[in-house]
Amino acid sequence: MGPKDVIRNTLEMSDFIIKSYVKDLSDGDLRLRPVEGMHPIALQLGHLIVAERMFQEWVQPGTAAPLPEGFAEAHDVKKAEGDDGRFKSRDEYLQLWDQQRATTKAALDRVSDAELDDNRDGKLPPFAPTVGAVFNMVGIHALNHSGQFVAVRRMLLKPIAF
Repeated sequence: MGPKDVIRNTLEMSDFIIKSYVKDLSDGDLRLRPVEGMHPIALQLGHLIVAERMFQEWVQPGTAAPLPEGFAEAHDVKKAEGDDGRFKSRDEYLQLWDQQRATTKAALDRVSDAELDDNRDGKLPPFAPTVGAVFNMVGIHALNHSGQFVAVRRMLLKPIAF
């Protein structure tokens, strides 16, 4: 197993976990705030999609899937309070998720193993200082947020997802 295989595994595992957690949730469930101050799943899904696009653009500008007009602004976690009417349906999030993930995997396929060590002339952030770390961060970032999805699932008495 090579480095790109490990990164692909992280991407696929995060894809499996996120989809397992939302597959039986309604659009309304995605808007629930189970604990004061916790972001709804809809905001987090949008944030993850926006972030994945940003990460890809850091390493291969111009290659990420476009997002709908106003999507990034509507899912800015720093402006999390407000009208939940800005959120999309579960199916729309999953479609955007799949589009973004497909372009991320295609971008990963285009880099060489040697390029995974590239730091883009020092322009990458300290938490992901190489191309390989940025690609790996896509999967890790989603897993970081997935734990918050469990709070909604428990509140709704949903079965264990996997």
